Amino acid sequence: MYQRFEVPGVIGFIDCTHVAIVRPPNNDPLHPEHIYINRKNYHSINVQLVCDDSLRISNVNARFPGSTHDSHIWRESAVSRIMEQIYRQDEENNLYLLGDSGYPLRPWLMTPLEQPADRLNSAVKTAGCTIERCNGVLKNRWRCLLKHHTLHYTPTMAGKIINTCVVLHNMCLHYNVPESAYDEEMVNADFGMYVLQQVQDDGANRVGASY
Repeated sequence: MYQRFEVPGVIGFIDCTHVAIVRPPNNDPLHPEHIYINRKNYHSINVQLVCDDSLRISNVNARFPGSTHDSHIWRESAVSRIMEQIYRQDEENNLYLLGDSGYPLRPWLMTPLEQPADRLNSAVKTAGCTIERCNGVLKNRWRCLLKHHTLHYTPTMAGKIINTCVVLHNMCLHYNVPESAYDEEMVNADFGMYVLQQVQDDGANRVGASY
């Protein structure tokens, strides 16, 4: 990654993305409905992703509800503890992740600096583009993760589906499966259901007209 970003020690990029889910039941003691409402006012799971410059996802955390802040998910995640442990064992390793300003600045997690706009800030900006592209590729491959394709499952099952999509995403990268183009016709396709419904409606109209 040094050749691309010209900043030594970068081993990955981190950010969170929301995956929409159906509203959990109000009386669910394990998954209270209100904690899944995110800042954009829809129900979701806030998914933490860590990827490298080839868009391979090395860590995913799909356990937290949509109202959870990115920094809290980071603090509670295993990757945070692992990165800190690596640093504590050998402070001269200088290995770290790049994240945006929503994360706390740590020796093992670098975020943008207010001043000056130096090489590090440029690298963090480029990293942001990388993780955003990773997120876009992931959701474009597995469109059940798109906002308007809400997952109609419990939060626990939705998390498992997200994890599965990440594994399949990495497999596609490993085997060089081309990214599918985003086709509006595919998104709007009814796969024959509209034609079937139209035939049924026409038939009902004919039957109704015969009486």
